[in-house]
Amino acid sequence: METEDRQGAQRGRALGVPLTVNIVLPLVLYYVLRAQDVTQWQALLLSGVLPAVHALVTALVRRRVDVFDLLVVALLTVSAGLSAIGGSPRLLLLKDAALPAVLGLWILSSLFAARPFAYHFGRRLAGSAGKSAAERAWHELPEFRAALRGLTMLWGGAQLLDAALSTVAALALPVDLVPVIGKIQSFAILGAMVALTVRRNRVFRDRYGVPLFGLRPPVASEAPVRVAHDAVRT
Repeated sequence: METEDRQGAQRGRALGVPLTVNIVLPLVLYYVLRAQDVTQWQALLLSGVLPAVHALVTALVRRRVDVFDLLVVALLTVSAGLSAIGGSPRLLLLKDAALPAVLGLWILSSLFAARPFAYHFGRRLAGSAGKSAAERAWHELPEFRAALRGLTMLWGGAQLLDAALSTVAALALPVDLVPVIGKIQSFAILGAMVALTVRRNRVFRDRYGVPLFGLRPPVASEAPVRVAHDAVRT
């Protein structure tokens, strides 16, 4: 029980810290700065520094650079430079559209790898027993492989949708409205994807006796489901 609680806390931190640093704090800081009559361009730039600093500190602590963290720093640097030259805060707003666009393309590109993004995401959430169960299911169940590839396509497409909507908002809406509308939009898309993922995981587990993300190993009562499925396959 203590191990499960510890793993649950780790999963919570793994999701909560990035959401807070990359979404909540920059949004709050932007509107605090605007309330102090800081210009739109400066407020966007300063609020965007928070995720970049977090990415750099994380890289120094871990002594390795994650691709996404590097992307955050690179996009902030490029968009800030272009915005300074052009004098438009909308170029900084487009940074928030570029992040999900690149992320979505990266997720979809994993479909051509040995394991799709959804598989690796599930392994990060699972404990040691869940990882071994997921690896076994990947080799033995074609339905397991198809389900994870389907989720990968769903997640990648959702990110590209977020990017497209963010691009329209950055170009068409009043600048001061874009940050909050963009965050609400991103949270709504994320919430929908979480709900769909949980539902698909539950349906798959009930049908085949194996959870898609290996969050818990199959129990004895589920064994007949797996045996029956294997019998049909053979």
